[in-house]
Amino acid sequence: MAPGVADAGRDTILLGTISLDRYVDGGPALPSGDVLPGGGILNMAWHWRRLGRPFRVVTRVGDQDGEPIRAFLEHHGIPLVDELAAPGRSSSIDIRILPDRQPFMDNFIPGVWDDLHTTAAERRTIRGAARLHTVLVEGAIAELGRLAADGLLHEVVVSADFLGFRHYTVDRLAETMRQVDVGFIGWPGAERAPEVDGMRSVAFELRRLLVVTLGARAVRVFDGRAERADRRFPVTAVSVAGTTLGCGDAFIAWFLDELWRSDDVALAVAHGQEGGSRATGWLRPLPDDAYATLAPASRTTS
Repeated sequence: MAPGVADAGRDTILLGTISLDRYVDGGPALPSGDVLPGGGILNMAWHWRRLGRPFRVVTRVGDQDGEPIRAFLEHHGIPLVDELAAPGRSSSIDIRILPDRQPFMDNFIPGVWDDLHTTAAERRTIRGAARLHTVLVEGAIAELGRLAADGLLHEVVVSADFLGFRHYTVDRLAETMRQVDVGFIGWPGAERAPEVDGMRSVAFELRRLLVVTLGARAVRVFDGRAERADRRFPVTAVSVAGTTLGCGDAFIAWFLDELWRSDDVALAVAHGQEGGSRATGWLRPLPDDAYATLAPASRTTS
């Protein structure tokens, strides 16, 4: 893996699941029963298209229920590297909007991402890419490990979203971070929790950059690349007109966009906070008009 800023002329790859978001309880703000394209990879792709950052996507959707996802990608001009459909059903997750407008997401079903293997064309593209970003559900964790074991990531700057750390312990974090240059963790627990100390130790020992978001409290950046820097950035609370669904994806998309442009962590945090703040104005992860072209039948596919 390359330690520095990648060549802007080479590919950036988004690798990961695009799911069907099932709004089983939208609370007072959203209708329940909607099923819409979603997931971190799709949300980041939407943001990067609007930020003008070139990229391509490696993903799979089920041939039984993936048409809403295909329609979304085609409408927004989101480019793929190779295959899209795979036999079976797409990944899905249940979403409930709580009274405080915070999302509760559970019942993730991996679907066709349960045992994804990239194609030969995808592997060639990844090997020649400047950067790869992935969202670490189990299928992506396994494929990232295979790509690294096969020597395909030596010249690639790898970034990864560890989500809310539910798939991870500190020991497993250390194992995966050996394949990752820049990691993101949306930590839901206490800032002084022993796991956070463990995250800092992993970043410093492996000389990696690890960004830990703490909701409306702060952003912690453990930068072990050139020196062991532990930086804490305050968060200015904003009024949530919509929900906080998708704010983490927006933060990462905007953060990486700036980091890869300037290699300035402070600017990247500020840029990420701007993107995350904008996302609080929407009821769903993206604004309503992002989904407006989907046919009514596509919006309620079961």
